[in-house]
Amino acid sequence: MCGDSVIATQETFQFPDGGAIPTSPLQFKFEVISAKAACDLNLKWHSRFPDIHWSNVVRNKRYICFAAKFEGVYFAVAIWSSPIAGNRLKDGWLLLELRRMAICEQAPKNTASRMLSWMRKDINKRFPEIIRLISYQDTGVHLGTIYKASGWKLINTMSKQVDWATTGRKRNKPQSDYPKVRWELDLNTSQTLIGVR
Repeated sequence: MCGDSVIATQETFQFPDGGAIPTSPLQFKFEVISAKAACDLNLKWHSRFPDIHWSNVVRNKRYICFAAKFEGVYFAVAIWSSPIAGNRLKDGWLLLELRRMAICEQAPKNTASRMLSWMRKDINKRFPEIIRLISYQDTGVHLGTIYKASGWKLINTMSKQVDWATTGRKRNKPQSDYPKVRWELDLNTSQTLIGVR
């Protein structure tokens, strides 16, 4: 028996400290976690936007945070809330924004797509009034592949950095100066597509 066949038959690999690493995103269990825990994981893993304080999440009308877990260890996190600029969007009060999604380096390929699919279904159950999901992609480091693969639609490309500050509220300096792209997923359309398959 060659060494390659032994590795191929194993379901997981080992961390140096003895913990298991999943080989497929289908092995994850997804769960709701606190905003504080989600922000701590985001700080640890997010390559571009690590800074988000939990109080900026919980003060929204709606928010929910998810994590992907395998054998008691977190491998990915996502933070959702009412849109930051909901007042500038049509039906902004009926949308939910993916504020951050961070995945550790050891997570298997397609973790983001699998997690997006699971979260969409869970959000649809928990928040039936939500009609659309939105997310902003930083063009400096991402191509939008996870959104394309998950059926999201490219809606808007902002050619310059948008200043979210208003006359009544100043914001911190942006963490990125690259243009952003807004992606959207209509939940009513995605339900119809699921029923057709």
